[in-house]
Amino acid sequence: MDKFKYMEDYGYEQLCFFQDRDTGLKAIVCVHNTVLGPALGGTRVWNYADEEEAAEDVLRLARGMTYKSALAGLALGGGKAVIIGDPTEIRKDPTRREAFWRAFGRYVNGLSGRYITAEDVGTSTQDMVYVNMETSHVVGLPGRSGDPSPFTALGVFKSIQACCKHVYGESEVTGKTVAVQGVGNVGYYLCQLLHEAGAKIIVSDISSERIARCVEEFKVTPMDKDAIYGAFADIYAPCALGATINDETIPQLKCKIVCGGANNVLKNPLVHGLALQDRGICYAPDYLANAGGVINVSYERAEGGYNEEASRRDIDRIYNRMREVLRISEETGELAFQTADKLAEGRIEAMRNVKSIMK
Repeated sequence: MDKFKYMEDYGYEQLCFFQDRDTGLKAIVCVHNTVLGPALGGTRVWNYADEEEAAEDVLRLARGMTYKSALAGLALGGGKAVIIGDPTEIRKDPTRREAFWRAFGRYVNGLSGRYITAEDVGTSTQDMVYVNMETSHVVGLPGRSGDPSPFTALGVFKSIQACCKHVYGESEVTGKTVAVQGVGNVGYYLCQLLHEAGAKIIVSDISSERIARCVEEFKVTPMDKDAIYGAFADIYAPCALGATINDETIPQLKCKIVCGGANNVLKNPLVHGLALQDRGICYAPDYLANAGGVINVSYERAEGGYNEEASRRDIDRIYNRMREVLRISEETGELAFQTADKLAEGRIEAMRNVKSIMK
């Protein structure tokens, strides 16, 4: 990948590589856009094949955060951090774990507030506590907004309801079958909400322990991780990693709705968004569906401190935003993600003009 060319084409501001020999830290932080405010986005720990794969992932994720915050109406830009490694190995030694995350915190602090971090795949609130020992530019802390996963799941649930209203004429999920791919943090809480609402749930995950937990608590039906795409379900909810909607999986889908908590669900947005549309499948733009987490952590920065009630009211509004995106998409014939992109870009440009006043 020609990184400078890619950054120029898609309006990126910054891509930083950090390493610490003593702790083994290998991190990449990307700041995509700060027009609306400082770039906020979680830190993901993953066993990437190499630094090139990690760089591509952080670039895509950071841009998605810009659009997520813009469409959610937040005074935040988009950024992301990825760390190359195994989160289980990092957690094994408590001393190393603290040093690892405090080293990362120092690097985040060196960005002087341009980037604010939080939890993501492979990280926890305790990791962010260590980061917070070195920098104030971190959210999702215990005693404040905490783990964003339940709030991300709530936004996904509201989005599923909006899609059901669009496709079936009613927002209730009672009696509908939802295939949830990935029942880690967000997927688990989404299963909880779906179970409480009376939905039938099929799940898959790489972890047998996670599946067993959901079977016991929510009476879900487990399915092999590769078979989940062809499940007889009304809704496919991807809640693991991205790019699960691709050339191989689309022909297998038997659902009417794709709406989940994962980022970058469409491997190639234009190609695979069109393929879903051609098959009559409603696609909920992922960065709108999964915005509940960033909405919630944003309230840590609100005047007067964190307010969960206000956060939940804001997350409830995802339902109407999703309904609007799907309505405009249907009326114009453009893909849903294109509609969402235009709305997000329109807000960014409007604020860019405001910021130029008296500059």
